[in-house]
Amino acid sequence: VQLQASGGGLVQAGDSLRLSCAASGRAFSNYYMGWFRQAPGTGREFVAAVSPSGGSAYYAGSVKGRFTISRDNAKNTVYLQMNSLKPEDTAVYYCAATGERYTGYYYRRDYEYWGQGTLVTVSS
Repeated sequence: VQLQASGGGLVQAGDSLRLSCAASGRAFSNYYMGWFRQAPGTGREFVAAVSPSGGSAYYAGSVKGRFTISRDNAKNTVYLQMNSLKPEDTAVYYCAATGERYTGYYYRRDYEYWGQGTLVTVSS
């Protein structure tokens, strides 16, 4: 599985942005998909995850109510809609897929496949 993230950019606080992650491979609809982020000088942290069907979504407390994860299995794409952006949301955002062996959705070790990252910068 190859993942290609896009949609990052420079925005002002309070703005919205939508990230996309296009996946190759026929097994996309079998995997949990997640978004992580990494700010300069920090570790990669969980942002959101969505179940294979799209019926269940999970969020970090810092983004709950502002971000929405969704997926379109027909297009092999997962999205992260980010509203009310804050300067502390500035980071490189990575999409990831769990792979065939499901162990959870919260930890980096749960994900087998990773995209290259897209930079989101929120100015105050």
